Amino acid sequence: MSKRGLPAGPGQKKRTRLPGPPGSTTSPPSPGYQGNRPAGAPGQGGGYQGNRPGGPGQGNRPGQGGNQRTGQPGPKPNAPALTPEQAEKQIQEQIKATLAKLGGNKGGNNQNRAKYRRDKRSMLAEDREALRAQNELDAKTLKLTEFISANDLASLMDVNVNEVIKVCLSMGMFVSINQRLDAEAITVIADEFGFDVEFLSAEEEEISIDAGDAEEDLRPRAPIVTIMGHVDHGKTSLLDYIRDASVAKGEAGGITQHIGAYEVRTKSGQPITFLDTPGHEAFTAMRARGAKVTDIAIIVVAADDSVMPQTKEAINHAQAAGVPIIIALNKIDKPAANPEKIREELSQINILVEEWGGKYQSQEVSAKSGIGVEDLLEKVLLEAELLDLKANPDRGAIGTVIEASLDKGRGYVTTVLVQTGTLSVGDVILAGPHFGRVKAMTDHRGKKMKSAPPATPVQVLGLTGAPQAGDRIQVMETEREAREIATQRLQLAREQTIRTKKHITLDEIGRRLAIGSFKELNILVKGDVDGSVEALSDSLLKLSTPEVKVNILSKGVGAISESDVLLASASDAIIIGFQVRPSQSARKLAENEQIDIRLYSIIYNAINEVKDAMEGMLAPTVQEVVVANAEVRQVFNITKVGTIAGCMMTEGTMTRKTKVRVVRDGIVLHTGDIQDLKRFKDDVSEVRQGYECGISIKGFNELQEGDNIEGFEEKEIKRTL
Repeated sequence: MSKRGLPAGPGQKKRTRLPGPPGSTTSPPSPGYQGNRPAGAPGQGGGYQGNRPGGPGQGNRPGQGGNQRTGQPGPKPNAPALTPEQAEKQIQEQIKATLAKLGGNKGGNNQNRAKYRRDKRSMLAEDREALRAQNELDAKTLKLTEFISANDLASLMDVNVNEVIKVCLSMGMFVSINQRLDAEAITVIADEFGFDVEFLSAEEEEISIDAGDAEEDLRPRAPIVTIMGHVDHGKTSLLDYIRDASVAKGEAGGITQHIGAYEVRTKSGQPITFLDTPGHEAFTAMRARGAKVTDIAIIVVAADDSVMPQTKEAINHAQAAGVPIIIALNKIDKPAANPEKIREELSQINILVEEWGGKYQSQEVSAKSGIGVEDLLEKVLLEAELLDLKANPDRGAIGTVIEASLDKGRGYVTTVLVQTGTLSVGDVILAGPHFGRVKAMTDHRGKKMKSAPPATPVQVLGLTGAPQAGDRIQVMETEREAREIATQRLQLAREQTIRTKKHITLDEIGRRLAIGSFKELNILVKGDVDGSVEALSDSLLKLSTPEVKVNILSKGVGAISESDVLLASASDAIIIGFQVRPSQSARKLAENEQIDIRLYSIIYNAINEVKDAMEGMLAPTVQEVVVANAEVRQVFNITKVGTIAGCMMTEGTMTRKTKVRVVRDGIVLHTGDIQDLKRFKDDVSEVRQGYECGISIKGFNELQEGDNIEGFEEKEIKRTL
């Protein structure tokens, strides 16, 4: 290798010289980019040389090759040399290619920009359309939790709750306003009204009662039997005899207004769990819950009565739940008893008893004397044997809340029916939006229990609140897990309440104006147990009419507190207490705020009094009553006084305050008041039938002979619901 500025050494290849200017020593040109330099320039290598003038070496230094600069290709042996014309042509082609890549001429650029703007506008329009379609889809999608009530579902869909109930009836489902619906029913109902449903989850695992139980772990369990029927047909009396207790005596009005759960043992020593359900029509939802947790249903019908509407409803609930039915014909020891008539009426609703060739067992019983009760229990055990009822006692308990109440000394008391597993003192339990640790358990007689096996009803202490009757209760691993799920459920319930709270709209204002006198009756309901509160609220909501609407602002379990009175004061509401009383401070506050607190023990009385109050809010009907008729016999025109009609009273009594109308040939000419009523020259207060009188009418002087003056009064007639 030669050093810069020195002649080539002995080991270097001698460079071939091309013709050029005298005295130049150049290396052969390489095929690199040579610019416009004349061929044969001295020191030319394979790198980019630009248009520098030639000279010895680079920068007029002798003997420098083009491969000395870092990163540049060196001379390629055997590369063909470019003529000046070829180099110029190559440069021009590269320039054209670069310009073409940059977008070509000006006209082409404008076309490209216009196409870009068109494409961008099209994409924005598509995005807007997609967003609009998504918004429409969201508007027709209901986001809710399972077991929402029929009333709340109607509010979310903005339809009348009666329309929802009609759809349910058309599907064979008997629901009330406050009855909660399962996921399948909600989906079908929403589809009928053109809505899609998206269920919000509290992210808990829904544990099936029979999930994860091996066959060898299952043990026989007691049957759960529900006694259903009409009011005063002897359901509770029959249960009293079976368990040798007296329940109805402790019930207000002698009727059952709670669900009771009791465990009894037959003479053979086999246990049976009984659920007693109320028979009054207001307790539809409670009867429905009783049918859902039961294995066998006993329908009690009085032999001296007939198959009543509540009896049919109870049969429908039992059939919908798919449980076997046993008919108990009660009161057969009464002189007017006619069991055959009851069997005939049952056959008319497709309930054929075995004596008539059907599949339903029936038994004639007397709840007072005990006739046939043992045979009835044998038939219950026979049905239970056919069902082959089993449960796993060696797992976490799962059950159903039957009732919940607030006890001043003990806190929230929850009646639970354990359906599988074993519930023990110290277990962490979750029920709806409430959780807690089981502090104590008692049976229906108040005896303390350490554990409760399957099919056992117990009263549990320790929950943080009163769950709703029908809620699933289950044992959780840790208190933290139970708290998280309970909090999520509570948040969902609050969101659901906010969503269903309706604000007044222009359409609603227009409807109220069209009615003329729209009234609202705001009510707070407090009761001793959740089932009664729900039943009473349901019944009061049904009283709503287009003119008077019942609003249930709040409903809860426990005594009437100061906060209830303050809420009633702020919302101009009345408080209805069912089997509860206000605290001393709440009573004083209610007196100061002049809040009406009504306390009831029987549901009939509460419903009837609220109905009377609503009737008092209705605007009375004004009716006209004709009280007198006078025939015009002669007309006198007196200066500065006007026209006076000489009349004969043909009917009734005309007084100075009586409103009159002038009738000529059956056509009413004028309606107004009497100005003067005279007998001869004397003013009188009234003129009776058969007497003559003079009558002048305010603002009307066109009386003629033969006209009839009709006197009438406007009477207000009280309206009823």
